[in-house]
Amino acid sequence: MVFWEGYVSDETMGTFAPIVLYWIYGGVYQLLPPLDRFRLHTRQEEAQKNLVTLPCVVRGVLLQQFFQATVAQLLFLITSKTNLGGPTTQPPIFIQLIQFLVAMFVMDTWQYFVHRYMHQNKFLYRHIHSKHHSLIVPYAIGALYNHPLEGLLLDTVGGVLSFLVSGMTARTAVFFFCFAVIKTVDDHCGLWLPGNIFHLFFQNNTAYHDIHHQLQGLKYNYSQPFFSIWDHILGTHMPYNLVKREEGGFEARPVKGWKEE
Repeated sequence: MVFWEGYVSDETMGTFAPIVLYWIYGGVYQLLPPLDRFRLHTRQEEAQKNLVTLPCVVRGVLLQQFFQATVAQLLFLITSKTNLGGPTTQPPIFIQLIQFLVAMFVMDTWQYFVHRYMHQNKFLYRHIHSKHHSLIVPYAIGALYNHPLEGLLLDTVGGVLSFLVSGMTARTAVFFFCFAVIKTVDDHCGLWLPGNIFHLFFQNNTAYHDIHHQLQGLKYNYSQPFFSIWDHILGTHMPYNLVKREEGGFEARPVKGWKEE
């Protein structure tokens, strides 16, 4: 039993709940006071380094979410007609947890290799992926600021594959996609807050992804959004230390003397 039962379908919730949650969770970060002592970059750095304005970012994210919602509705429509989405009744909690882990691994695998290729292919980086990296200093609501084609290939297709391969129901997918969105937003929040559960349980976190957004880390730390498995296996993991800045806040600084394995 879920709170939306009898009001909207699981398919509708799976489409729109992650979008609403994105703006709620990202909006909370955006409305927080400066919190300079927890920032990975100063406000001056954010203003000087980022190449796009906040209104432009908001428009870009909304455009991507429009395409995502359209594809998600088509996906749920097709799977409901063909039973590709697996059973419609909820399996035991243990089975759902296994499906969650499978979906996380599938999404991580897809996003790692597509993301890495977008960096290695100069045409794709210049014309597609560089849009996301125009936010050199990431912030929460810019997490899904991408070229529409990248949003389709990286996020939407990754979500579709995670859903289909794991065999989860549309109801389980609601929780999975919401979790994935919250994790993605948090990874881009630019704040190292004490007690942040994602920092405690995931090596792939805000500081880890911040390294990737900096010039020295562009060819490293591709893994997203959950684990750093593929970076470690394929030699693209850049180790770093989180150090306090004299003027306040933190800096994710690559380890001195580190060389690619």
